[in-house]
Amino acid sequence: MDSVSLGDIAGMIAALAFAFLVVRLGGVIGKAGKILDETRVSLRTTTDNVQPTLTQLTDTVSLTNEQLAKVDGITTNVSAMATNANALTALFAATMGSPVVKVAAFTYGVRSAFSASGTRSGGGRRRRRG
Repeated sequence: MDSVSLGDIAGMIAALAFAFLVVRLGGVIGKAGKILDETRVSLRTTTDNVQPTLTQLTDTVSLTNEQLAKVDGITTNVSAMATNANALTALFAATMGSPVVKVAAFTYGVRSAFSASGTRSGGGRRRRRG
């Protein structure tokens, strides 16, 4: 029978430790592989879900831009209408304002003249002395 030396026992322990290390490292690498597979599947699912969302977002932005262009046109038209109304008001004031003021002044003068002549001629009420 051969005798086992202390060096042989140390070599056997080192070999068992190395085998244990390889088994543990294989388990860690296997878990890392599963995590990478799950990450890949999750990323693929996210990509598949994001693409339609981005397409819908692009459509929404395009429609919003169209609506903003319409609102811009409406705003331009309202501004033009306000300018035209302002010009029309100024034209009316220039053409009709002065004659209307003159007629009103003449009417006021005639009423004042009639009321003044009515109080001088004694047509008003007299107070009784009591």
